[in-house]
Amino acid sequence: MSRVDLDCRGVPCPRPIIELAKAVAGIGVGDTVAVTADDPAARVDVEAWCRMRQQEYVGEQTDPDGVPTYVVRRVS
Repeated sequence: MSRVDLDCRGVPCPRPIIELAKAVAGIGVGDTVAVTADDPAARVDVEAWCRMRQQEYVGEQTDPDGVPTYVVRRVS
């Protein structure tokens, strides 16, 4: 399994989700994308995108600098 890391610090909504969608399209089933984003909307948007696109929301981690990272696994 592989992981793609997207650094979306300072990137306003909806760009983190656009970048997530592009990255998921380019990975294999079972691989993950980690989106690091300081836009407060990303917390809700990533989970909602996963529900709408039938992908797995793995969860949230906090980077050493305090910025959240949202992890998504491609399931289809």
